[in-house]
Amino acid sequence: MSALIQRLREARKTGNVAPLTDTIPYAAWMRIAPETGTGELLTRMRFAPELIGNTSLPALHGGTLGAMLEMAAIFHLLWETDTETVPKIVNITVDYLRSARPLDTLAAAKVTKQGRRMVNVDIEAWQDDRSKPVATANAHFLLKSADEPSAL
Repeated sequence: MSALIQRLREARKTGNVAPLTDTIPYAAWMRIAPETGTGELLTRMRFAPELIGNTSLPALHGGTLGAMLEMAAIFHLLWETDTETVPKIVNITVDYLRSARPLDTLAAAKVTKQGRRMVNVDIEAWQDDRSKPVATANAHFLLKSADEPSAL
């Protein structure tokens, strides 16, 4: 059994989403982690100076926001669907709505349509005020269910 499947099963069993970060090294490196402290699955990207893209404002780099939105969708899909593999991104469209300040950034994802293998997800990121998002995204992922053969 792969480390991902083992950690995913343990996380689902205990209700603790934190171990999911360890299954995706890029997420850990970017300081992106899921949390459920509010009763809702959210993804937090902790601020670090190296995430700044525009030092004159300062503002977070758009690429870090895009990565965070994608990771929020992946964590949501791992947690909320029966998949036991990392969802594969097909495409993502990111809308940058305002400058993201040098603060922690939160994101929430919502599945808008799920077929047998494809899923459409909307993601929204904000900082201090959820009603003022800094970026939104729409993404499509390829999923493999737990009972589907291993070849994709």
